[in-house]
Amino acid sequence: MHRDPSTGEQFVPTQPMKLNSQQQKALEEITAMCAAERKKPVLLQGVTGSGKTEVYLQAVSQIVKSGKSALIMVPEISLTPQTVQRFKSRFAELPSSVAVLHSLLSDGERFDEWHAIRSGKARIVIGPRSAVFAPLQNLGLVIVDEEHDASYKQESSPRYHGRDLAVLRAHLENCAVLLGSATPSLESIHNALIGKYSLVKLTERADGQQLPLIRILDMKTEGRNKSGPNVISERLRMSIDRRLDKGEQVILLLNRRGFARSIQCPDCGHVVTCLHCSLPLTYHRTEDRLMCHLCGFKALPPRSCPECRSANILLQGYGTQKVEELLRRTFPAARITRVDADVARRKNAVRTILNQFRAHKIDILLGTQMIAKGLDFPNVTLVGVLNADLGLHIPDPRAGERTFQLLTQVAGRAGRGDLSGEVIIQTFTPQSPSLQYARHHDTDGFAAQELEMRRTFDLPPSPISPS
Repeated sequence: MHRDPSTGEQFVPTQPMKLNSQQQKALEEITAMCAAERKKPVLLQGVTGSGKTEVYLQAVSQIVKSGKSALIMVPEISLTPQTVQRFKSRFAELPSSVAVLHSLLSDGERFDEWHAIRSGKARIVIGPRSAVFAPLQNLGLVIVDEEHDASYKQESSPRYHGRDLAVLRAHLENCAVLLGSATPSLESIHNALIGKYSLVKLTERADGQQLPLIRILDMKTEGRNKSGPNVISERLRMSIDRRLDKGEQVILLLNRRGFARSIQCPDCGHVVTCLHCSLPLTYHRTEDRLMCHLCGFKALPPRSCPECRSANILLQGYGTQKVEELLRRTFPAARITRVDADVARRKNAVRTILNQFRAHKIDILLGTQMIAKGLDFPNVTLVGVLNADLGLHIPDPRAGERTFQLLTQVAGRAGRGDLSGEVIIQTFTPQSPSLQYARHHDTDGFAAQELEMRRTFDLPPSPISPS
């Protein structure tokens, strides 16, 4: 008996939607590339809500009808349930033809899914970066959704980049590869500019709705209260109240899990660090443990300073656990749920939460970057970014690019239905180009200035050769 990871799920059959002119052009480009003798990757740059998934579905349908197989890669396990639901609903007459591969499957489920793929029974495979190794036969199309996402990079051995390996596999098997994103990586944009990739753009939302209005709130003007930084500004709090009164839903982003980012002694300045990495340990209240987010080391929180033995040791900063506690005090009548890596460890936890959110059983969804991309909830009308500076001021040449991508992606979760959307970004550096370009949904403008900066300082991607 086949152990199906989607046991208990119901999939309502769906029919192909009528494509607009831009979507039709994208599908024709993919179809032409599938038939071409010499193939090159297609970069599909579409604003959030532009209907990229429908293009994927119809392209895969053509591939399956031709007798070939397809691989669909997503950056996060949290996106897998929604993608699986859409593909199994579209291919409801052949539900066993869609297989899933990811790390949260049981050994038995993984075994059965792998053999279904290997035998050719399953011709559509969905999964994160490790799915690139799926034993598909007669591969006709590889789709890499949210191709810009850093989650495609495998940090531990064997090290590889899922997107780049997908392009390589498509080249070796002479099949088409489609890279999709609202905010493509600069490497992919560079490859499109030099003609290595074919570029197709979707510049409008498929339902004709406007992109959400983005407001940048300078937290320097918000002041500080007695307990430290103002986590939720008065502007954001009032906006949440209005949305809850109307029965609408809210997404709040804070890209830092845990309760407090570090423990520090105010007397001697000592910060409790990891024994292996020398990085500050983050406090997790639910486990009452200090945890290293790099190597996973755990320790009991000290009751006094390890250096000077002072009892005044304090929690510094805030993470999703602390904000969840604050939200429950601020909005006692609201139904609030948190999604981060700690929650995602429990099997099917993310799928259950997202299904509850879709069913309007949750009013406020708080999470890390896991909820910032690919999700489609028509009743979400407000997105709040609690601290846009977290990923901006780090010693990484890609910090600005990743911040722009994260903000643009999470902003796209608002206003995807009949109701207009609003986004409030809290920051201490409102003048940052990453924030200003994100405010105007200007991916091309950001890419142009960022590529120019990279060329100036001889940073990747490689400079464009003069023609």
